[in-house]
Amino acid sequence: MVEPRVSWEEPARRPIRADTRARRLAAPWLLPIEVPPIERGAILIGSGGRIEAVGPDAAVPRPSDVPSIELENAVVLPGLINTHTHLELTGFEGQVPESDFPSWIRHLRQVKTTRGPDDYVKAARRGLADCYAAGVTTIADTGDSGAVVRALSEADGSGVVYQEVFGPDPSQLQDSLAQLQARVSQSQSLATSRVKIGVSPHAPYTVSGPLFRAVAAWAKAEQLPIAVHLAESPAEVQFLLARTGPFAEAWMARGISLPPSEGRTPVGWLADHEVLSERTLCIHAVQVDRKDIDLLAGSGAAVAHCPISNRVHGHGAAPLASFLVAGVRVGLGTDSVVSVGQLDLLAEARAAGELAPLPPDQLLGLCTLDGARALGLDSETGSLAPGKWADCTVIRLRAGTGTPAERVLASLPSDVLLTYMGGREVYRAP
Repeated sequence: MVEPRVSWEEPARRPIRADTRARRLAAPWLLPIEVPPIERGAILIGSGGRIEAVGPDAAVPRPSDVPSIELENAVVLPGLINTHTHLELTGFEGQVPESDFPSWIRHLRQVKTTRGPDDYVKAARRGLADCYAAGVTTIADTGDSGAVVRALSEADGSGVVYQEVFGPDPSQLQDSLAQLQARVSQSQSLATSRVKIGVSPHAPYTVSGPLFRAVAAWAKAEQLPIAVHLAESPAEVQFLLARTGPFAEAWMARGISLPPSEGRTPVGWLADHEVLSERTLCIHAVQVDRKDIDLLAGSGAAVAHCPISNRVHGHGAAPLASFLVAGVRVGLGTDSVVSVGQLDLLAEARAAGELAPLPPDQLLGLCTLDGARALGLDSETGSLAPGKWADCTVIRLRAGTGTPAERVLASLPSDVLLTYMGGREVYRAP
């Protein structure tokens, strides 16, 4: 196999500023996502980090003061959008034993107590570097340590960071809400034009109905996005529909009254508590029926689809095709390394393709523009188009047949050659 080659053509007329983001990339293939693939294409990035031109190589300007990068055996596509991560858990791979899901969660909580604040920051930094190395440029992360927003902010990164809040007992409402508001206030000091702060009432089995309602009302008033682990496991459905099972037993062991769910599904229960809206990201959404899908579509809520994590934990398969037919915005997520071992969004796309008969171009769309739409960021990123941020990844085209999209989907993280965030190089393969 011929290894790809990256060559740099330094313009001779005047020196390049060391801090510039301006550059021109040319490659055998460009996959802009919103328009068909471009053979022998090029992209021109301005000094402000936004795309100025995209098209056939011969049609894209070659400014004399901009570095030109000629790529061989490679494809340029938008930076991938990972709609569900837990980067603060980086380094916990293999440390939580496999077991039934409620027990797995308890073990994870115990493992998390072994880390201090500085450890979480180091983990978040490493996790972000791993994302860049896998071609991911924007993340939607949920966590409670505050480490990820710090890592993103100091890296001049892109994403939405959802501050988790817990409180299964209604008596905890005021304290939990006050703590959430204080942490969000702290995080807002680190927010940037590309790092947004949201809230995450964790899940129906860790948050009371009154707390869900209160958080949703506050988030609406403050125009904060919301992320919720929802309809993930059969145990969650059992908890709300029948008020039985391991989650119900855990609540009763702590002396917490079971929620008056009145036989509602998790999606229906959140709708009753006014949590679902166009600002809501529903993580997993595996245990859903036709009525649930209609509720999600009608509310405008989006779904973070994590097929490999769902499979690893034995949750089943989310109805991806039905979501798409109903018009639900869907992006792909990896979940944490504790669940999947490696943050490989293209592997998630391949897994999604096993669940729904989608063409390769559409599967790539779930990793890019559709993910951006799920997060409300599609006007800024997710495709290669003039005016958008120059978030892009360069992937080696391995020898073989198939369309460029098919060959990208078959690639591994080790095939990522370069990753750019707003025109700034954040990863280069060793």
